Amino acid sequence: MKVAVVILNWNGKHLLEQFLPSVVQFSKEATVYVADNASTDDSVDFVKANFPTVTIVINATNTGYAGGYNEALQHIEADVYALVNSDIEVSENWLQPIIKTFQNEPKTAIVQPKILDFKNKDYFEYAGAAGGYIDQYGYPFCRGRIFDTLEKDNGQYDSNQEIFWASGACFFIRSSVYKELNGFDSSFFAHQEEIDLCWRVINKGYSIKYLFDSKVYHVGGATLQKGNPRKTELNFRNSLLMLTKNVPQKDLYRVLFIRMVLDGIAGIKFLLEKQPKHCIAILKAHLAFYKLFSENYAKRSNYQQSNYYITKSIVFSYFIKKIRFFYDLISFK
Repeated sequence: MKVAVVILNWNGKHLLEQFLPSVVQFSKEATVYVADNASTDDSVDFVKANFPTVTIVINATNTGYAGGYNEALQHIEADVYALVNSDIEVSENWLQPIIKTFQNEPKTAIVQPKILDFKNKDYFEYAGAAGGYIDQYGYPFCRGRIFDTLEKDNGQYDSNQEIFWASGACFFIRSSVYKELNGFDSSFFAHQEEIDLCWRVINKGYSIKYLFDSKVYHVGGATLQKGNPRKTELNFRNSLLMLTKNVPQKDLYRVLFIRMVLDGIAGIKFLLEKQPKHCIAILKAHLAFYKLFSENYAKRSNYQQSNYYITKSIVFSYFIKKIRFFYDLISFK
């Protein structure tokens, strides 16, 4: 099985200096690529000079995470694409369990390893943790992370598990499935595009797996800081676009209405917390959504799976019921 480990880079020389060595060292079963998203620093020259075994793919412009990978992967031949953030440290033998799963399970289309916090390695990392889910209104959460509450890794999620979405920070997908679904939705630019793709994969009848015995460490927020209003805007806008494309028709408008009301409450919360830029970001996200609604509604497939969520409202569970951990959430069902 031919595996391509593809690191998307944009002006990230400092990250490549720190994290590319572990990827090269522990990825002997794969070919390692750096896909450069039109960087203006000397990232490409650095890789050429220091990592002769790494293949470089140059994108003409910076089209974000979604468009950047879509463009780069057109030039890479492999059975499995491993899409790895530039701020990921991998561990020894991280690829072996994943390759074995793809070899033995033909209906498994996407795999995510255990993602721990590089800065606090005993804890799960925000972006993916031990595998992702969403509630009925499209709010994402993970085994090991609900909103800003991160769990310590005590082995509580040391079981291979079917999940709803895999983190774009370290995202393995069969190339045949990627091509079948035309990859990421490039209109998302960044954020939520991996959840949208996972949802479309599930609607096609494939499964997504979390494998605990493959482990990586993620810095998180290295390319766009968590507190950045632009990130808030993209997350809220793309969540609405994702719902438009994937929620079953009979529930679509009700779900969208309730989600937008909840977004409004989030905006008020930002105002009360003296973060007006984030409130404005939500308003901008909704305005952009109105403009893009028809275009994204036209992208709906012929089938949408009805049982896409494991809890109706993670917002209610977290903020009203005060449920902080995934296992408690499941036990309350």
